[in-house]
Amino acid sequence: MASVRLSAIIEKMKLDNLTPEINADKIRITQPDINRPALQMAGYFEHFEETRLQVIGFVEYTYMQGLSEDRKKEVYEQLLSYEIPAIVFCRELTPDPLFIEVALKHQRAVLVSKKATSAFMAEIIRWLNVKLAPCITIHGVLVDVYGEGVLITGESGIGKSEAALELIKRGHRLVTDDVVEIRKVSDDTLIGSAPEITKHYIELRGIGIVDVKTLFGVSSVKETQSIDIVIKLEDWNKDKEYDRLGLEEEYTEYLGNKIVCHTIPIRPGRNLAIICETVAVNHRQKKMGYDAAKEFYQRVQASFTKNRDDDD
Repeated sequence: MASVRLSAIIEKMKLDNLTPEINADKIRITQPDINRPALQMAGYFEHFEETRLQVIGFVEYTYMQGLSEDRKKEVYEQLLSYEIPAIVFCRELTPDPLFIEVALKHQRAVLVSKKATSAFMAEIIRWLNVKLAPCITIHGVLVDVYGEGVLITGESGIGKSEAALELIKRGHRLVTDDVVEIRKVSDDTLIGSAPEITKHYIELRGIGIVDVKTLFGVSSVKETQSIDIVIKLEDWNKDKEYDRLGLEEEYTEYLGNKIVCHTIPIRPGRNLAIICETVAVNHRQKKMGYDAAKEFYQRVQASFTKNRDDDD
């Protein structure tokens, strides 16, 4: 099961740790959702999601402040006895010493955020959804071309990295070469990224490893990118029929999500970078409501109809 270290959350969200005695590296978050334990503080623990990160906002905090010392101890003991990964107080609200004492007794991390509760919740849920999303690794190259995530696949040595290098020289941005980590962040969105070890590098046969960020600058690379189109490169087969109109979309599937896929035959003289740019722009145009293939088909149909009427 995918998990995120609590220490990574503390660093990402810039949280203050009020319980440094507890090793945050050993605490793992496995759920992208969070919980506000208002009902639990009132004593209702049915269906309590103890594996989630717990967030205390202004309403929960003022409720806690209004409790008597005996009731506080009872509520804190009951809440913190559950195996919760951590409790985050938003708006720089500071828990009372008794809360910290009980938290340390049960080894529960207590953190403080400067952000408003709703803003913190939205940001942490979005971030955890990406980090904990289902993930696969495939062989390919991912490039940001005019804002469209173009995933280039094909057999080893067919020219994927060379196409990516030409695209980078033309002002586009590399996300990853050779190995693409694909995460499903929603039923509509796949996010691609590079493994840490290969980030910003391209392998070119006959040359070796090239550091794209150093050679072309920070504007030539990108950390993550949604995958919008797949371009599958294959050797030209003169006996195979290739799509010449594009009236019907072809798709490939990753993690249950369908992505538009174009099969591009490779032969000497074809400029792969320009083809990739054209595919990206054409895809963007279709998303904006214009389909050149359908427009061409309608023109042909109208021409046939006109010629038939003239003959009559």
